[in-house]
Amino acid sequence: MTLPTLSQHEVREWIARHLPVAEYQGKRVLLIVPDGTRTAPLPLLFDALYQQFHGRVQQLDVLFALGTHPPMSERQMCQLLGISEDERAKLFVGLHLFNHEWDDPAQLMSLGRLSADETRQISEGLLAEEVPVTINSRIADYDVLLVVGPVFPHEVVGFSGGNKYFFPGIAGAEILNFFHWLGALITNASIIGVKDTPVRRVVDRAAALIPVERRCLAFVVSPKAEIHGLFYGTPESAWAGAAELSAQVHITRVAKPFQQVLSCAPPMYDELWVAGKCMYKLEPVVADGGELIIYAPHLREISVTHGKLITEVGYHCRDYFLKQWDRFRHIPRGVLAHSTHVRGQGTFVDGMEHGRIRVTLATGLPPQLCEQINLGYRDPNSIEVESFADREAEGILLVRKAGEVLYRLAEE
Repeated sequence: MTLPTLSQHEVREWIARHLPVAEYQGKRVLLIVPDGTRTAPLPLLFDALYQQFHGRVQQLDVLFALGTHPPMSERQMCQLLGISEDERAKLFVGLHLFNHEWDDPAQLMSLGRLSADETRQISEGLLAEEVPVTINSRIADYDVLLVVGPVFPHEVVGFSGGNKYFFPGIAGAEILNFFHWLGALITNASIIGVKDTPVRRVVDRAAALIPVERRCLAFVVSPKAEIHGLFYGTPESAWAGAAELSAQVHITRVAKPFQQVLSCAPPMYDELWVAGKCMYKLEPVVADGGELIIYAPHLREISVTHGKLITEVGYHCRDYFLKQWDRFRHIPRGVLAHSTHVRGQGTFVDGMEHGRIRVTLATGLPPQLCEQINLGYRDPNSIEVESFADREAEGILLVRKAGEVLYRLAEE
């Protein structure tokens, strides 16, 4: 669906009208923002917020919600925010920029635990265990945590954004592994693009433990990073409004499934860990026995953070792990969840795995590695992208910038 977008002037006006600056007067404010794997006009939004806060707040800093993504250099962080080298040295010299460090216990603080009874109730009986909840300890240095991030359909939580910028954005591993595996048990196909999900309830329950005031500026964007709408309030309320709009903007309905889909990964997906979104958003419209090709000639890493474990485990359907749990219980469940999402739905019967569809990589990953991780291989140089265009009637779909728009069948 094509909906109108706001001009840069309209975005600035909206923020000036809706952001209650008086409530931030004299406070220490930490902006929590996405890294470069999300489409977002951060330079515009950061500048608009800075103009509102400058001279009014005691401190303004930025924490990048990396989850388990690789850390960024200060130069990369400045580029994402639209800060030039000269501006960094003069105008923004007092601005602190932080990477989230999920794997360093010294950088985390405990918020308590979710009890086994809570997780059983929230997960509707799928999991029942006590889960430690930890988060980046820097939050204790601030009076207000302001999430600034987009909302899209999401394979684990239903729709991204809101409190997801805390969990897993700036969280420790335990809660991350717990709810990613919960999402895998439910499956991507069942959870993506659904607003009320057990995983969202886990995220919101964990966020309620944060002892610092939480606010959120959520937004919905076009593939060109133009803003369709902005929502401000608590992370719960702002996200709820943005998710409703995202469902209109980011879900495309098609009449029937396709036998072959060429899903083109944008440059911001430079690892399979994030380029897997090209599968997640299109799995629902691939026909049984069909093929989805992740086309990303620039991609040469499975995952900087998790690549060794993923290479060891490979990509498999959910039941492959569930029916051989003793073999895989030592692997972090977030890694297993990623594996199942990329491989998609399937069965594991009598020691034989059968995927509902074929998943093929046309990337910079070599054929022997693709075979080792249980995915198909195709030489990206053998693919002429335009030869896939305008062939929907033949059962072939080309998606030029995959990963953020969800495709679903019309009758679902």
